[in-house]
Amino acid sequence: MTRILLLVTIVVLFLANQIPAQGKDDLRGKIEQIVSTKKAVVGVSIASGDGKDEVFINGGKRFPMQSVFKYHIGLMMLAEIDKGKFTLDQQVEIKKDQMLPGMWSPLREENPEGGSFPISKLIEYSVSQSDNATCDALLRLLGGPVAVENYFKKHGIKDIAIRINEETMQSNWDMMFRNWTTPKAANEVLRKFYENKKKLLSQITHDFIWKAMRDTSTGPKRLKGQLPAGTVVAHKTGYSGAHKTTGIYAAVNDIGIVFLPDGRHFFISAFVTDSREDFDTNEKIIADIAKAAWDHFVSRAK
Repeated sequence: MTRILLLVTIVVLFLANQIPAQGKDDLRGKIEQIVSTKKAVVGVSIASGDGKDEVFINGGKRFPMQSVFKYHIGLMMLAEIDKGKFTLDQQVEIKKDQMLPGMWSPLREENPEGGSFPISKLIEYSVSQSDNATCDALLRLLGGPVAVENYFKKHGIKDIAIRINEETMQSNWDMMFRNWTTPKAANEVLRKFYENKKKLLSQITHDFIWKAMRDTSTGPKRLKGQLPAGTVVAHKTGYSGAHKTTGIYAAVNDIGIVFLPDGRHFFISAFVTDSREDFDTNEKIIADIAKAAWDHFVSRAK
């Protein structure tokens, strides 16, 4: 009888260990099926909130960040505010010639002559609306792009390069590739700053950045595209547009946290590069992957 119980215990433990592995393989298989017919290079990092369930596709490959780096810039600025170097209500002047005419800037549309704005507004516009003028204004305050890169490397994020601002990046197609990260590193930043175990942000600044991420208005057809209506997604997009000659898309990105109906969440970073697909297809790749992850984690709760 003792031998039978021992055998039963071994079988149960074996099956318990196999179920998560099979689940990961199922999700990875679905993602591989999604991208298999696409003329694009896709990178994905997905992790459950408890960190026990992770899936990577090209997780260690470098992808151009484009506006995803505005999330990183916002994080560093908030950390500097916590140190007392700045305040959320501190006014910052942006001159008319710093409003980046011809580039995406909702703030410039509202204030074509420039003006003074609180740092809180600069972060909100940069993160939630992907405003280029406010992004570069924040970089000027922080000491430039490399200062932001160094901040993240100091906190253990190795696979990241932030070398140029939006004005430089948008002026030359090839320059965008100087700002890069990997899907794994992008997810690591999401986790570190959301969980905040090392108190990288105060409660006030932590709440501020995640509200800005939840309020993101860009890329509604990417991570959120096929999720149930009302799903909370705190995310940041990046987009290169298509090359004028080749039509290739270098970056259609979205990284963020998806909150499940039962209170759990998962982290997801999706990057599409070197794509010969059209814009709608590139966005749908990300939406399909997010939906596969959603289905996976919802089913795991049953």
